[in-house]
Amino acid sequence: MKSSRSLFVGLFAGAIAAVYFVGFRPRLHAAEQPTASRHPTVNVVLAQRASMPNELVLPASLQPFQDSPIYARTTGYLARFLVDIGDTVKAGQTLAIIDSPEVDRQLAQSQAALAQSRANAALAKLTAARWVNLAKTNSVSVQDADEKSAAAEASAANVQAAEAEVARLAQLKDFEIVTAPFDGVISARGADVGTLITTDASRPLLFRLAQRTLLRVYVNVPQAYVRSVQPGVPADVLVSEFPDRTFTAKIVRAAGALDASSRTLQTEVQLPNEDGQLLPGMFVQVRFRFAPTDPPLLIPSNAAIIRADGTLVAAVDAQHAVRLKKIKLGRDFGTQIEILAGLDAGATIVANPSDALTEGEIVEPLSAGPKG
Repeated sequence: MKSSRSLFVGLFAGAIAAVYFVGFRPRLHAAEQPTASRHPTVNVVLAQRASMPNELVLPASLQPFQDSPIYARTTGYLARFLVDIGDTVKAGQTLAIIDSPEVDRQLAQSQAALAQSRANAALAKLTAARWVNLAKTNSVSVQDADEKSAAAEASAANVQAAEAEVARLAQLKDFEIVTAPFDGVISARGADVGTLITTDASRPLLFRLAQRTLLRVYVNVPQAYVRSVQPGVPADVLVSEFPDRTFTAKIVRAAGALDASSRTLQTEVQLPNEDGQLLPGMFVQVRFRFAPTDPPLLIPSNAAIIRADGTLVAAVDAQHAVRLKKIKLGRDFGTQIEILAGLDAGATIVANPSDALTEGEIVEPLSAGPKG
C-alpha cells in the first residue's frame, strides 16, 4: 500500500514538473525577454550615380602618319634605284636616278640661247646709247633714237626669258635625282631599271614612302559619346597579334560634324610606334574609357516593381515608412538599371521588395551595402 502511494506521489510530482518546464517556464522566459519587433525586415540599398567610366570599343585600321606616292618630275629612263621595299630612308636621301639625255640637250641649248641673248642685249644697249647722243645733236631723228632704245629694252626682256628657261630646265635636270621627302620606310616600288619615265597621267609609280614611327587611327564614335571626345583623352589600342600588350594612344582631333548617314563622329587617334612593331594596315580595336559627362542614376534591377499602371520602387524614408514612387526606366545594364525620373540620388530603396509592401508601412531596414 505504501509503495502504491509513493508511486502515485512520484507520478504527480513528475506531471507538475512537466507542466512547469513545458508550459509555464517558456512563457516566463519570454516575458523576461524584450518585446521583439513586429515590423517586417527589408534589405535596402542606395540609389547612386554610376562612377565607372563608359567603355567603348570600336574597330579600326592603322594608318601611317604620312603616306606619299613618289612620281618622277622629269622625262627619261630609270638608270638605277638605290632602295627597295622595306628599306628605311631619311629625308633628302637619294632613292633613284633617272637618265634624261633630252633634258640635258635642251638645257645646253637654252644656255647657249641665253648667252646669245645677253650678247644681243649688250649690243642693243650700246647702240641705243649712241643714237640717243646723236639725237641730241640732231644728227638722227628722235624717232630713230626711240626705236633703238625700245629695241634695247626688248633685248633685255629676251635675256630674262632665256634665264627663266635655263632655270626651268636646270630644275628638271635636278629632278633626275629622286630624293625622299621625309623619314620613312619604302612600302612599294613600281618601276625597274630601264622603265620609261614620263610626267603625264600614265606615269609609273616609282616608290611609296610611309612614315610609321607615328601611326594614325581613324574611328567613328557614335553620337551618344561625342560629348566625351576631346583632344588629349587617352585610348587603348588592342592588337590580336599582341594579346598581352596594350598600346597607349590619345585623341588628337575630331571632325566638327557628324556623318549624317551613320550618326558618328570621325575621330583621329595617334599612336607612337618607335619600335616599329605595329605595321600600317593592321586591323585593331580602339578602347575608350570615357568619364561619364552625365552619369546615370542606377538601382539594382530587382528593386523595380512592375505593375500594370507603371514601374515603382519602394523607398524608405527617415521614419522607416515605405513610400511607393513611380519611376521612369532607362537603359538596362543587366544587374542594374538606369532611372531617368522619379527618384533622387542617395534615396534608400528596398532591394527585391515583396508584393505585400504597402504605402506607409513601417519596416526595419537592413543595409545591404551601397549599390551603384
